[in-house]
Amino acid sequence: MPELAILYEHPLWFEPLFAALDRAGIDYVKISAGDHDFDPAGSPPPAPVVLNRVAMSSFLREPEHPLFYAIALLDHWRRQGATILNGPEVMAVDSSKARQLSLLQGLGLATPRTRVVHRAADLAKAAEAIGYPLLVKANVGGSGAGIMRFDSRAELEAVVAAGEAPASVDRVLLVQEAIPARDGVIWRLETLGGRFLYAINVDGAGQFDLCPADACDDERGTPIAMTAFAPPPDIVAAAERVAQAMGMDVGGVEVMVDDRDGTSKFYDINALSNFVARPVQVLGWDPHDRLVEWLKARIAEARA
Repeated sequence: MPELAILYEHPLWFEPLFAALDRAGIDYVKISAGDHDFDPAGSPPPAPVVLNRVAMSSFLREPEHPLFYAIALLDHWRRQGATILNGPEVMAVDSSKARQLSLLQGLGLATPRTRVVHRAADLAKAAEAIGYPLLVKANVGGSGAGIMRFDSRAELEAVVAAGEAPASVDRVLLVQEAIPARDGVIWRLETLGGRFLYAINVDGAGQFDLCPADACDDERGTPIAMTAFAPPPDIVAAAERVAQAMGMDVGGVEVMVDDRDGTSKFYDINALSNFVARPVQVLGWDPHDRLVEWLKARIAEARA
């Protein structure tokens, strides 16, 4: 049996991880969620340790996406004794922006003002508590999908009446204030094992697809400017608290500074957080190597 299994969906995002595992000589197996099935009365885990890398944005690439299937599968393997990294409880929060905001608020962190609804017809009423400009977001998102900006009630009502409002695969929608991000950047803090790994400034606040990976740049056609930086200590500590409270083994926390008052607003958690493109150029080192060393430790723990 291999030491490690990687459950994934995107055909290109994890090539750097696979290359790092190969360099390290780890015995692992790749498991594509696309054509997978399991027997609830059988189907033992494929390895003692399973790393989940199923993307929330998978519904964009395949209508019969594996999001909720993966939650059931990972839970099944855990019940049979496997160590599951970024497991079903993490996916349950990762796949719900509403739950993410509730978690952030529960930790005492500032978030954008938001209302959650489950009918498009209720968007305009919910917007009254927020004010314009605002964003309407799909609860299950990824790569900026399912987000629209509205600058007036008339604009929002017209889109709803035309049946063109954003839709979420779970039928949950968010109405959220549009934060003017200071300097037009967002901060993306990556964590590993509940600890801070690195942070980048991502230039492009106001855009919605801010995926930092090489493959995302290829899909967009235009690279997004990203630079390494050292966040304030309180922001680093907050990101670690978020990861630990969520049980997120590897993933990112996104923050923007509200230009109106300088408040740091936490607005997204991404447990399928792709490491930055051109990492050696941007960071001076490759975080995939750190991830592989951490995985080695998890494999050793599973053997003990």
